[in-house]
Formats: sequence, C-alpha cells, structure tokens
Amino acid sequence: MGETRVYDMIVVGGGPGGYTAALYAARAGLDTLVLEKLSAGGQMALTEEIDNYPGYEDGIDGFTLAEKMQRQAERFGAQTAYAQVERMELTAAPKALKTSEGTFYARTVILATGANPRELGLAGEEALVGRGVAYCAACDGMRYKGKTVAVVGGGNSAAGDALLLSRIAERVVLVHRRDQLRATKIYHEPLIQAENVEFRWNSTVTELLHEEKLTGIRLRDVQTGAESVLPCDGLFISVGRKPATELVKGQLELDAGGYVTADETTRTNLPGVYAVGDVRTKPLRQVVTAVADGAMAVHMAEEYLAGGA
Repeated sequence: MGETRVYDMIVVGGGPGGYTAALYAARAGLDTLVLEKLSAGGQMALTEEIDNYPGYEDGIDGFTLAEKMQRQAERFGAQTAYAQVERMELTAAPKALKTSEGTFYARTVILATGANPRELGLAGEEALVGRGVAYCAACDGMRYKGKTVAVVGGGNSAAGDALLLSRIAERVVLVHRRDQLRATKIYHEPLIQAENVEFRWNSTVTELLHEEKLTGIRLRDVQTGAESVLPCDGLFISVGRKPATELVKGQLELDAGGYVTADETTRTNLPGVYAVGDVRTKPLRQVVTAVADGAMAVHMAEEYLAGGA
C-alpha cells in the first residue's frame, strides 16, 4: 500500500475564484486539486453574456469563460476531481475532505463554494421549478418568448433579469416590496423606457397559483394589505443568494448572512483555510472580485505553507 497522498492545496468549488486559485497555486508549484460537484464555472456558467470582465471587449458567455479558466489552471498541472464534498475536517492535520469519490487530504483548503439563489419559501415553489418558477433569466428566459412573466426583487440581479426578459417576453412585471429599486442607476433608465415592463411597487408575492404549471401569483400591497392576482406564465425569483456554507458551520466563523467571515486576505478563523468568491463576506460579488480573491488566497497559503503565517 502506498502512502496517502496529501495535496498542498485542495480548492472546493470550480467557479472563477476556485480556478484562479488553482491557476496561481499550480504555477507556484503547489500540488493542487479542485473538487467540483458538477462542472466548471459555478453561477458564472449560467450567465448568458458577461460584458464587465476585462479583456473581452465584445463580452463572453459565462460557460465559455469557465471552460477557459479550467483549461488554463490544468495547463499548469492543477487537477480536477468531480465529487460531492460531504464532510470537511478543517482542524485535522492534514485537513480531510470526505466526498462521494473517497477522502482527499490537503495541507491547505480554499473554500470557493459560492452562493445559490434564495427562495421565496412559498408553498409549491420547489415543485414548480421548471414549470413556471425559475431563478435564472439567462438560463430559462427563452421558454417564455412572447409570454407574460413576473420578476420578484429590486436589486441588480432582479433589474438585469427584467431587462433581459423584456427582450424575450411580451410583458414583464417587476414586483418589489419597496417603492423604488435598490439596483444601480445604470438599470433604471432602460427599464423605465422598456414599453413592455411595468412595476408593482410595495408588493410581495403571497401565493403561487397553479395547476400543473404556474398560472399566476397573488400579490399583497404591504401598505394597504390589499390583495390582487397577477396572471403570468413565469415567475423569476431574484431576491438574493444564500451562501453554500452548510458543510463548514461550527468550524468556520460565519457572519449574520451565513457568509464566511474573511477579509481581503481571504483568511478565515482557521489557519490554512481560505474563503474566496461569493461565499466570503464582501461588499461586491462579481467575477472580477472572485478572481482577485483566488490570487490573494494562494499568496496567503504560500506564506502559511512556508511557516510564515
């Protein structure tokens, strides 16, 4: 029996932060493994067009960018294993990650697990996914060509979804619990100018109306309590994200929103463990900030491995 392999670094999650970390680690000569449960890219791979990532003047779709990042990391020797991580022992030496494909060991771990769409928590919501309920306009928008859709939320993702859907659907209704959007100004003018976009301010969704598929939503005015029914073919839920931190609860310090508490150094409360991308406490969650996190995490991990941190 050979000696158990202990990687210098295991990266959990193959999104932009994860594969940037793998790229920097592999180029630095670290024995690096990426554990990814599905395919490269994370949420980025679901994005139809990325216009704000430097170097792509005509934009690039997220899936293609994800594949490029993966190939670039692997060119320098990073490896990828497709496995579902089931348990992490981050205080052990070496750190142990128990997965669907066996247990892997590492001296350092970079957590790049991302964040998933937050649900409304309404009855029937889960069962109606793919039958009228969706969380990704870029992924599912084309199903509603020429139809009526509602978008719930008031941030950048909701505004962006509404704008994208306005080019596909016949009618888009943006439902927000406040009387104005939280989205940055760049979204406001195009939304107001779009003839097929309308707003339902001060409103929340209280019920999903459906037979086999969604037929409409029940809205409640938060100021008056009055209820109304909005018939629609699709409902896109854009009310934020929840970080994928279930596996590290009780081991890593989390903030009130459930994100891993780590500053710009990406260091967590455990030595040799780093958090990058959407899973980390941070003011801006973008591909470009995830990539920056990945580079920083490797810098800090190198110091740790050298005995300096």
